[in-house]
Amino acid sequence: MAQIGTFTRDESGIFSGTIRTLTLNTKATIRPSERDNDKAPDHRIYAGAVEIGAAWTKSARETGTEYLSLKIDDPSLPAPIYAQLVQGDLPEWKLIWSR
Repeated sequence: MAQIGTFTRDESGIFSGTIRTLTLNTKATIRPSERDNDKAPDHRIYAGAVEIGAAWTKSARETGTEYLSLKIDDPSLPAPIYAQLVQGDLPEWKLIWSR
């Protein structure tokens, strides 16, 4: 597992932080979205005004701890990145990628 970003969460539920990979280094926000059906994402991921992905709220099977499951895509990437945003030491949230 590799940490590819760090975020903080404000009172309105918006995460702000940075995503860093070999081809991507950007400030990003993860914002709650309006869901119009059960398959729609719980959050949308933005780099500035550009949407670069989506996130779904999940719960860990063993502990029940909530986290976000992200799918990030950008034309500079050879394939989408799948990652998890998990709470670290307050107020930090860690963006973790694993193959």
